[in-house]
Amino acid sequence: MKVLIVGGGGREHAIACAVAKSPRVDRIYCAPGNAGIAEIAECVDIKVMEFDEIARFAKRNKIDLVIVGPDDPLAGGIVDVLQNAGLKVFGPEEKAAILEGSKAFSKDLMKKYDIPTAAYETFDDPKKALAYLEKAKMPIVLKADGLALGKGVLICNTLEEAKDGVKEIMLDKKFGTAGNRMVIEEYMTGREVSVLTFCDGKTIKVMSSAQDHKRAGDGDTGLNTGGMGTFSPSPFYTKKIDEYCRKYIFKPTVEAMAKEGRPFKGVIFFGLMLTEDGPKVLEYNARFGDPEAQVVLPRMKNDIIDVMEACVDGTLGKIKLEFEDNAAVCVMLASKGYPGKYDRGFVINGLEEFKDKDGYFVFHSGTKKTGKGVVTNGGRVLGVTAKGATLKEARENAYKATEWIDFENKYMRHDIGKAIDEA
Repeated sequence: MKVLIVGGGGREHAIACAVAKSPRVDRIYCAPGNAGIAEIAECVDIKVMEFDEIARFAKRNKIDLVIVGPDDPLAGGIVDVLQNAGLKVFGPEEKAAILEGSKAFSKDLMKKYDIPTAAYETFDDPKKALAYLEKAKMPIVLKADGLALGKGVLICNTLEEAKDGVKEIMLDKKFGTAGNRMVIEEYMTGREVSVLTFCDGKTIKVMSSAQDHKRAGDGDTGLNTGGMGTFSPSPFYTKKIDEYCRKYIFKPTVEAMAKEGRPFKGVIFFGLMLTEDGPKVLEYNARFGDPEAQVVLPRMKNDIIDVMEACVDGTLGKIKLEFEDNAAVCVMLASKGYPGKYDRGFVINGLEEFKDKDGYFVFHSGTKKTGKGVVTNGGRVLGVTAKGATLKEARENAYKATEWIDFENKYMRHDIGKAIDEA
């Protein structure tokens, strides 16, 4: 069969690697792809928001399954457009992708169906938001309602910071139209855990847990990023917590979406906070997390095509999802200055070191192939992932592998998975 993957980051590279392992797949295309994906797929120069162009390409090339990676096209309705063109697509329709596309929608859904989450209020008037903050308890969390590349969340420790945050989100429009509405919610404390799940509209299957590191600097300092590294599984996500989440969070979410006439088919990413009062939902994503996909998918035993088709066909209940009994750690190599200003175009050396090395992966996030070779072309450049029998071993392997790669302006955190030592 022929598969088309929409997207061009580390998540899509991890998906492409999983798809390439399927004996059912003869050919992989990726729009637009990147230098790493180009080694296992044919990259097509079509942007992710060019829905009609993607549909025409898929029809012309007789694509059997389209897999949509990023959040923007999902929230924008790409699945609806491709389905209307008669194509089979893995990913939620626009009415279901709102689970990530609007934080106000998801918070209201959780409140309506008693799904544990932080207390909150929603505002579309900055004056009312500011008045609310005057009486609110600090610290507090401000969230742009719409999609903001994983960066539209501000944690404010003082009233002054919170007021500046309202200005940033709602008046200065730092995150564009995503800040037309804003959610203000209580600040929760505890361990953060990410859990990815497959859904077919009625059945939900839970993948292995993971933990992301969002802040740019060591010790969780600096600005929020799209993710500086991750590990899987999380030692803090115990069997008891898993049982609670399945009963009170995962299943109720899928059932709630179906009751609302928005059946969800694809991947729901549950961002959880393990509080003293039990697990609570921080956020939903309507797709694989990045870099979570880079540690979860390499450990999945199933043929990903079988699982994705079951999601589309509504037969997920027949699938037994299985993961290797090991661990994986991903360290993101970024461009110095990210998530602020940074330079591009530096030649990357050492990529060949990963060839034929079992248990080691280098997923391209922001790269480009040029006459000089593969060069940096983004803030997050490469996700270096390694497996190990234990989390500690996987962490050692991942950091060892980061030394194989070299480029000017290379930057990374040195404490990814450090929490493992505390488990």
